Amino acid sequence: MGYEGSQLKKAAAEEALKLVKDGMILGLGTGSTVKFFLEGLSGLVRNGIKVKGVPTSKETARLGRELGIDIDENYAGEIDLDVDGADEVDSNGHLIKGGGGALLREKLVAFNSKEVCIIVDQSKFKDQIGGFGLPIEIFDYLHSSTQRNIEKLGARCTLRKQGEFITDNGNIILDCDFGLIQNPEELEMSLKKIPGVAEVGLFNGLCHKIIIGTPDGIKKMDIEPA
Repeated sequence: MGYEGSQLKKAAAEEALKLVKDGMILGLGTGSTVKFFLEGLSGLVRNGIKVKGVPTSKETARLGRELGIDIDENYAGEIDLDVDGADEVDSNGHLIKGGGGALLREKLVAFNSKEVCIIVDQSKFKDQIGGFGLPIEIFDYLHSSTQRNIEKLGARCTLRKQGEFITDNGNIILDCDFGLIQNPEELEMSLKKIPGVAEVGLFNGLCHKIIIGTPDGIKKMDIEPA
């Protein structure tokens, strides 16, 4: 994505800022689209809005603090609104996340949020997810066995950066190609039964709103999570 893609991401992020209310606890996602949201949020904070941010990565925590946002990396309560991006999203609210390697913390924050808003440019909106591939965070211990068990479910898997990519949680990422995914819920459940899998980059039943930046303006979708 070039200049146009950046503008679409920024437009989606600016639309999400309209959901922010004084006193909110906000889940702060990770990635290039969310960066625009953080920059906009810092402007609201400078103008007097009080919020607390629960970051989904060390990078988001660092950037949030630099922008003057109150950051809590171990918030104990329920989060009012989580704003995050996605590598792919469909009209049913199924997501693929993990391109940046933050999927475990992203899912923790989403699961503990009252409302999850996904902001993307139109290139991320798909009729069916799976073309991006599926990131899976796994433990390093016996990772070859974990990979073999995942491949039994029909995937072709490669270790991200030959195993040298380490997540904020000290784990590694398998990038898995299942092709287009027919039943995301069933696949997620099957993968999470495999010992060694820390978290799966399929987000099902967590998304409430999708905001899509398009050349024709903002498209918004409300999803009823399962």
